[in-house]
Amino acid sequence: MSGSNPFDPKLFTADAISEETKGINDLIIGAMKDMPEWWETGVQAFRDERARGEGAFPLAPKSPRAREIEIDGKGSKVTLRVIAPETSPKGVYLHIHGGGWVLGGADQQDPMLERIADNTGLACVSVEYRLAPENPYPAGADDCEAAAIWLAKNAKTEFGTDILTIGGESAGGHLSAVTLLRMRDRHGFTDFKGANLVFGAFDMSMTPSQRAFGDERLILRTIDIEKFGDAFLPPHLDRRDPDISPLYARLHDMPPALFTIGTRDALMDDSLFMHARWIAAGNEAELAVFPGGAHGFIAFPGALAAAANKRMDDFLKSVAG
Repeated sequence: MSGSNPFDPKLFTADAISEETKGINDLIIGAMKDMPEWWETGVQAFRDERARGEGAFPLAPKSPRAREIEIDGKGSKVTLRVIAPETSPKGVYLHIHGGGWVLGGADQQDPMLERIADNTGLACVSVEYRLAPENPYPAGADDCEAAAIWLAKNAKTEFGTDILTIGGESAGGHLSAVTLLRMRDRHGFTDFKGANLVFGAFDMSMTPSQRAFGDERLILRTIDIEKFGDAFLPPHLDRRDPDISPLYARLHDMPPALFTIGTRDALMDDSLFMHARWIAAGNEAELAVFPGGAHGFIAFPGALAAAANKRMDDFLKSVAG
């Protein structure tokens, strides 16, 4: 598990990885060995397969507690999926799902959002943002920005609280950081109380760990990152533009953040680098490093995921007050 010192060299060694985690990783690699590539199958067919639970990730049942709100976005409507705690919310968690900006959906992690709502007292509001390649950058980021603007204006009326937090996994971590920067720079809004940034991609020009990971099929390989990036970003763009790669942004006036990362994740450097820059800009940040954790490890069973999820729940509960 993550120790008190996230830069303890022992956390990054093979000896730190539990037998349970090794076994889970081996099962993932075996399950993905012959899985077709989304760019060969066709993106919509692959999305349909994933929605049926035929991919690497366990199928998440739909919550009977979920409801949807439709808001105005930039040129399109945006659907927000809401899962609230049983009692009056103490705050709101603006959640942005992962999937490489190409896959996933707001309704594909209901059990996780139920857990967060129940353990933190926050109403979870997940954004159904437009996906690439049909809707490349900036469409997805625009939808997340629209959701944040709407919450800043309507959370008190809709949920009885104006305490806001934000977060997401993988591409959702990236879009969460982009949303925070847009809200600060475009709208003068810096009132988010915390950011839960889970194995996010913060450098679209590719960090060393992204480039060096190789082709081991442990959820996310180098080629997957390249294909997702090419689908999301039109070729003429500067991939180090801060609105595209938040690692290169001025990071002043950001909320306290928790960066969660596993040591078997191709995006490890993204969290290590972003955590350092977050602190260097004068913000509070925690780094939780989990030995052997693959990309997306919090969605799988085992002690590692349980520890990471508890750490995130505790963080969100604490920042929301």
